Amino acid sequence: MHYAFGKSHQQALILQRIVHGVMAITALAMALASPSATAQGAGYWHTSGSKIVDANGVTVRLAGINWYGAETPDYLVHGLWAQDYKTVLNTIKSEGYNVIRIPFSNQLVESNPVPTNYTSYANGGTVNSQLVGQTALQNIDTIVAYAGSIGLRVILDNHRSEAGETNEASGLWYTSAYPQANWIADWKTMATRYSASTFTFNGNPTVIGMDLRNEPHLSGSGATTGSCWTGDTATNGCPTSLTAQNWPVAATAAGNAILAVNPKLLIFVEGNDCYSGVCGWQGGNLIGVATNPITLSVANQLVYSAHDYGPNLYQQAWFNSSTTPASLDTTWNKYWGYISVAGTAPVWVGEFGTDNTNADIESTVAGSQGQWFESLVSYLQSNPAINWTYWALNGEDTYALLDNNYDATPVSSLKQSLLASIQFPLSGGSTTPGFTLAPSASTLSITQGKTATDTITVTDVGGFTGSVTLAATGLPSGVTVAYGTNPTTATSVLTFTATSTATAGLATVTITGTSGSTTAKTTITLTVVSLTPSFTLAPSAPTLSITQGKTATDTITVTDVGGFTGSVTLAATGLPSGVTVAYGTNPTSATSVLTFTATSAATVGAATVTITGTSGSITAKTTITLTVVPSNPSTCTIDYVISPQNSSAFGAAITIVNGSTAITSWTLTWSFANGQTVSSLWNGIETQSGARVTVKNEPYNGSIAAGGTLTGIGFNGTWNGTTNAIPAAFSLNGTACTVN
Repeated sequence: MHYAFGKSHQQALILQRIVHGVMAITALAMALASPSATAQGAGYWHTSGSKIVDANGVTVRLAGINWYGAETPDYLVHGLWAQDYKTVLNTIKSEGYNVIRIPFSNQLVESNPVPTNYTSYANGGTVNSQLVGQTALQNIDTIVAYAGSIGLRVILDNHRSEAGETNEASGLWYTSAYPQANWIADWKTMATRYSASTFTFNGNPTVIGMDLRNEPHLSGSGATTGSCWTGDTATNGCPTSLTAQNWPVAATAAGNAILAVNPKLLIFVEGNDCYSGVCGWQGGNLIGVATNPITLSVANQLVYSAHDYGPNLYQQAWFNSSTTPASLDTTWNKYWGYISVAGTAPVWVGEFGTDNTNADIESTVAGSQGQWFESLVSYLQSNPAINWTYWALNGEDTYALLDNNYDATPVSSLKQSLLASIQFPLSGGSTTPGFTLAPSASTLSITQGKTATDTITVTDVGGFTGSVTLAATGLPSGVTVAYGTNPTTATSVLTFTATSTATAGLATVTITGTSGSTTAKTTITLTVVSLTPSFTLAPSAPTLSITQGKTATDTITVTDVGGFTGSVTLAATGLPSGVTVAYGTNPTSATSVLTFTATSAATVGAATVTITGTSGSITAKTTITLTVVPSNPSTCTIDYVISPQNSSAFGAAITIVNGSTAITSWTLTWSFANGQTVSSLWNGIETQSGARVTVKNEPYNGSIAAGGTLTGIGFNGTWNGTTNAIPAAFSLNGTACTVN
């Protein structure tokens, strides 16, 4: 499968976009101040001067991680292609982070599609079962709910308008497809949804605030047409009537709309990049707050946010041979630190990150990445009122905290130890350790004389760490169960076996888990199906090609079911005009080789041939997709390989082998036979209309030499879970190709 994810930042004074990834961090929980007699983090939070305080007035500090992906065309946080969402959240918790910044797009809120880029099996068991068939918002619900149950808090971040891999190129908070009115309406939708009591655990709401827009910026594509801050002399003062560009005016409107829904939510307002000709990181310039602060309709709910990165992302002027930790402190104080020092409002460094080489984590070299990162951590140690979230958790990111498999151990223990030094523990997870049980299938059928499996998942609650012993009661007579792992700390595959005389009908099987004095239960509705003698048919090749004037063979296998012992007579229908079939053995009780013969004038194209088997009153059917190809040599060949594939999603790789004429641009077309859809495609520009898919070359891969091969084209798609046939015919620049 192909993933090309990351985050992009654009420095205000340059024309190019700098794409960077960010890395996920895991850290040990350490407090920066003496523990309070009152539990830290209770209820909704608000501000007091430069500090964020909880509902009891106890000082708290955001010390968290960014987990991205929901803002991309996947519409789902990343890494779930490798791990269960609970596993990743437990890692975040165990490594000492107290809050997660989750980016999303307006397109996600308004279209709310059903994401598919997650695995159903990992670490020896079924995972992510709760995500199956859910919409993007329902998946966020699931992730937010579990995060809250283990004591984590969440900040939702409006990262961009259309789903995509970078920040918004225009630097604005809206696009033509998602204007400002939509942006505000979508925020009201999110505020309403995540203020629901279902996201409150032990009296503590999980979603504590909203980051109104990721990285507003003024300069881009050589023009200052993006977001400006009130009072900016370089933009004629960025007048408040200029709602098309004035970011503080827009932020105030959105913040007040959210507070009208829930006045207890924190409102996070990022800086832009330039103010009166002084420029820095996108989202990282809050100089304008000194003379033009934001005032919301509800006091003590505003937090200013800045992003900060090192010279590996862009060589800012303050990175040079004279850079010192003190000079960096001066830069941070100039752009955003002064707001906290003056007690104006709290400050949150919503993004900062570095890669996993030791030199880029700690260094004394002036102007280096390592000097910047180590100095910023030291600055945050010295200024405990300043909050932070590291970019990013994601294992596929340049600045990843975790590895590509999203394993629990951080890639760099050095970086994790530095981040651990500025962490801040919260109370508020489940106070009673325990666990829950859930089957992968709550209803299950088993035929007499057969087996069936179900997977029980143990979910830890409140810091539970024990192993759980499983037992089943209520089994029908003649049915037994075997446990793949028992006791288990994660999952166990249960194999039910029914004798040929097992009692047919419906039964409720109760699965009880026990760990010491703690127990939990779940149920499976088990149906025992009586055994009726019959048979099934299956071809050795469900798709088959035959050239005009040639023959091709396929083998039909008869499989006995329920003690069937008869012989089966085969017949074929739906043959293309000009194609006949001969049977090697007919009737048969095992296999029969079918030989298809096409005349030189046989109809070209794909046809569904139905093979029917009959034995007395019992019949069974199977199908073969038979494609007749022209006898003249093809000028091209297409290799189409499906891998991987689960119950709802699949990946495919395509290789083009060109014919005898070189081409400088290409268009590849095919049609799906089973309702498949392309979700995302790389190394080509794809459109789909119904079953027909058209892919054009990218600017960099249009040329294919005579006899040359082009690799690297692939896509992720969805299928119906039953049939995922390889397309029968491809055309390259209008010419039919041979399909392998």
